[in-house]
Amino acid sequence: MKVVIAIDSFKGSMSSMEAGNAAKAGIKRACGADSIIVKPLADGGEGTTEALVEGLGGEYVSIEVTGPLGGKTNAKYGILGDGKTAVLEMAEASGMILVKREDLDPSRATTYGVGEMILDAVNRGCREFIIGIGGSATSEGGAGMLQALGYEITDADGNPIRPGIRDLDRIVFISAKNVPEELKECHFSIACDVKNPLCGENGAVYVFGPQKGIKEEEKQIFDEKMRHFADKTQEFTGADHRLAEGAGASGGLGFAFLSYLPNAELKSGIDIVLKAIQLEQEVKDADIVITGEGRLDFQTAMGKVPVGVARLAKKYGAKVLAFAGGVTADAGTCNAAGIDAFFPIVRGVTTLDEAMVPENAKQNMTLSVEQVFRALGTMW
Repeated sequence: MKVVIAIDSFKGSMSSMEAGNAAKAGIKRACGADSIIVKPLADGGEGTTEALVEGLGGEYVSIEVTGPLGGKTNAKYGILGDGKTAVLEMAEASGMILVKREDLDPSRATTYGVGEMILDAVNRGCREFIIGIGGSATSEGGAGMLQALGYEITDADGNPIRPGIRDLDRIVFISAKNVPEELKECHFSIACDVKNPLCGENGAVYVFGPQKGIKEEEKQIFDEKMRHFADKTQEFTGADHRLAEGAGASGGLGFAFLSYLPNAELKSGIDIVLKAIQLEQEVKDADIVITGEGRLDFQTAMGKVPVGVARLAKKYGAKVLAFAGGVTADAGTCNAAGIDAFFPIVRGVTTLDEAMVPENAKQNMTLSVEQVFRALGTMW
């Protein structure tokens, strides 16, 4: 019997690998599986760097970069065990988590620090990039990132545009003469589950701008600035990506990747992670696949991480079991989505705080998986 384990993190309680190893311990206590494989899992958003670094033998790099409002901040990213793949979360450099709500200022919030992270990884030899672009404080189309990568974006007098969205309508010249040649060797997998275009009522400014501080009366003004940037980009590159799905993600950062980095792809976060961890290769001959997350409910069935695992497992006929910290009454929809059976791991009346204590959560996972596999062992 071969079992493959790929469980999302239980936020605030267990990392992906901690949950997976706790499940593995339960199987080993119950029966002698011929092979038990534990893989890290994430959805391309927060926690992806941690999951892949921990699960694929990587290391962390911490550098000082330009924060969203221009000050310096420490950003962390990962380089995986192959030494060639960098995993970044743009929020580390340009995220809303770095700005107090009362200080949000989309007119000058910049993605410059994201470009600095990418360049640092390039200089360390990385040529493959996995980048999560959720949680941004920015609405400037990725112009800051491009400037950090060496693109000159200037006004009629040849002056660089200022950080943020405020100067996008003043762009006259764009040049790539200072962009490192090494960038052409790089491939970028951008974890993006947003489908919005760059401009218009469904674009970055109108849909996501308000949460970043854009006022109602500023929407049209800022959207026109973004349109001007798109026009000048089209003149420079000869291509127009403003209507592409995901171009409006992260304040238009998706547009910058598609337009200026020829080897960039915007994909579903879970699909990127599943490819990175080579899960398909392992489930091809698996008998049972175990997945799960902190809370299993009807939203899980709508494309969250465990269902992505289940879909892949079903492609090869494996049974899929899910374990979760909590299970809601509407979680039955997960069965139709490919999860054959699911189980809550909490074993008695307890408070949420008690259940989330890491040692309690690990023990509950181990004991719950053990009992399920004891039952399976009698039928195997």
